[in-house]
Amino acid sequence: MWKELEALPRAGQFARIEAIRGCRCSSWPRGEMAASVGLGGQDLALDRTAAIRWAPRRAARVPLCGAAVAAVLPAVQAFGESLATPAFGVRDGAGLMGLTALGAALSGARYAWMLPFAWLCFSFFAPAPTSAPMRVASWLLPSGTAAGTWTALVVAVAGTADYAVAGPRR
Repeated sequence: MWKELEALPRAGQFARIEAIRGCRCSSWPRGEMAASVGLGGQDLALDRTAAIRWAPRRAARVPLCGAAVAAVLPAVQAFGESLATPAFGVRDGAGLMGLTALGAALSGARYAWMLPFAWLCFSFFAPAPTSAPMRVASWLLPSGTAAGTWTALVVAVAGTADYAVAGPRR
C-alpha cells in the first residue's frame, strides 16, 4: 500500500501520510489512555466525605500521570534511537493528558480515553492544515508550530482545571 501512495504526487494529504508514517511516537496516546483509568474514584461517598479536599489532589494527579507517560521517551531514547524532540514530547504529552482529564470530567474515567483517541484520529486523517482553524484543530502532528503549542497549553490547562473542579463523571 505504501508503494502505491509513494507513486502518487506528493501534495496535501499524501505529504501528511508521509509525516504520519515517520511519526513513531505512539506511546504517548497509549500511555495516557491507560492512565485515564486511574482518574476515577471507586466510591462516590468517599469522595464526598474526605477530610482533605479532592480538588488539589485531582489537579496534581493529571500532571503526575502526564509526567509518568512522558518519562517513557527519554527512557527509550537512552537505548539508541531518537524518536522525537523533548519539546514535541512535552507539548503533545501535556495536551493529550489535558484531553484525557477533560474526557474524564465529561464522560467518566471509564470512557476518558475516547476524547484523546478521537482527536488523534482526526489529526492523522484531516487534510493538511492550511488555515488557522485547521492548524489549531490538528495541533498534534506538526511539530514546532506556535498554534499547536498554544492549543496544547490551553487544552492541558482547561482539561486539568475542569477535572480538578468537577471531578470524574459518575
